[in-house]
Amino acid sequence: MADLSGREVLVGVTGGVAAYKTADLVSKLVQRGAGVSVAMTENATRFIGRTTFEALTRRPVHVGQYEPAENFQGEHIGLAARAEAYVVAPAGANFLAKLAAGAADDLVSTLCLTVTCPVLVAPAMNREMWDKPAVRRNVERAKEDGVLVVGPGEGWQSCRAVGSGRMSEPAEILSRIEAVFEG
Repeated sequence: MADLSGREVLVGVTGGVAAYKTADLVSKLVQRGAGVSVAMTENATRFIGRTTFEALTRRPVHVGQYEPAENFQGEHIGLAARAEAYVVAPAGANFLAKLAAGAADDLVSTLCLTVTCPVLVAPAMNREMWDKPAVRRNVERAKEDGVLVVGPGEGWQSCRAVGSGRMSEPAEILSRIEAVFEG
C-alpha cells in the first residue's frame, strides 16, 4: 500500500452507473493520504451526488465550468495547477469522443486541456457501445495523445449483459495512479 501523502489527485466523473465505483476510488486515495479534488459533469450528478464526494474529500465538488468555488480565475486553471494526476472515471463514450477531438464543453473535458500532469481514463459503457469502431478510434487517439487508459474490464453490466466495457475496479485504477507517481 503506497503512501500518497502530499500528492494531489484530480478526479473527473462523467455520467454512468459506474460512478459508484469512483466513490470507492476516491476513498482509497484519501485513505492513502492524497489530497483529492473532484470535478463532475452535470450528467454524473444524476448517478451519484456531490455530497458523497464532498464527505470523502472534505473539499468542494466542482460541476459548473463558470461557478468558482476555490479558484476565482477559473476552476479549470486552479484545479489543473495543483493536480499531479488527473483521473476520469467513469469515462463514458461521449467523454472519450470529446477527449479524442480536443473538445471542451464542460469542466471535466476542459480540464483535460488545461492539466499538465498525466491523464488517466477508465472507460465504462455498455458492451455494444464499447465494440463500436468510433469508440475504439477515440480510445486509440487518446492513447496517441499520451492519455493512459485503464481497462475496461469484462463482467456483469447494468444492462444485464456480460461483456467488455465494464469500468476497471478501483484497486486496479489506484494501482495505475501509484505507478504514475512512482515514475
